[in-house]
Amino acid sequence: MARVLVINPNSSLACSAAIDSALEPFRFPGGPDFALTTLAEGPPAIYDWRDWHAVAAPLCRVVTCEVADCYIIACASDPGLEAARALARRPVLGVFRSAVAAATAQAERFGVIAIVESSQARHLAALRAMGLEARLAAEVALNVSMETLLEPETVRARLIEAAHALRTAGAEALILGCTGMACHRHAVEAEVGVPVIEPCQAAAALALRVVLGAS
Repeated sequence: MARVLVINPNSSLACSAAIDSALEPFRFPGGPDFALTTLAEGPPAIYDWRDWHAVAAPLCRVVTCEVADCYIIACASDPGLEAARALARRPVLGVFRSAVAAATAQAERFGVIAIVESSQARHLAALRAMGLEARLAAEVALNVSMETLLEPETVRARLIEAAHALRTAGAEALILGCTGMACHRHAVEAEVGVPVIEPCQAAAALALRVVLGAS
């Protein structure tokens, strides 16, 4: 059985639980094993560039020590992606880049909901690397903590408000720009009526193609 190792680079077990729930539809009899690990030495969330750079070395240790057919870095800032790819013997997927690929396959322009404003610079850097900066309609930051984001109802109204603002800006698909938003995807999509992409699910779909295509 193929093994996909999904790495949560923050130390939040609650965030890992949300990621694990988002991955459940991709687990099926005879399919790849989607295993999840939490980076114990990671910060509570990837809020800024310092957090982003701090997890690169631990992520590299995981992809060189843990055996898998594909690795997924489960943070919507794709921290350590280039370094991990340079060391891993198998494909390494970033969930933000996977979500952007899914968005551009479905819509001409897309929007992103970020957890904090400082995430926007990291998202923009990834879009520039992909040559897709012009496809971004807008990005809206909630400026909340990971703990708040993981609460089922507390932040949902703000997520929906942000989604409507992105629709007004011309977004035809929306990306949830933090893995802690996973539990809100269905509610936001039902409210705004356009595809809402959860990054870990986008990466899981791509991982299925990678490992099943190689088998």
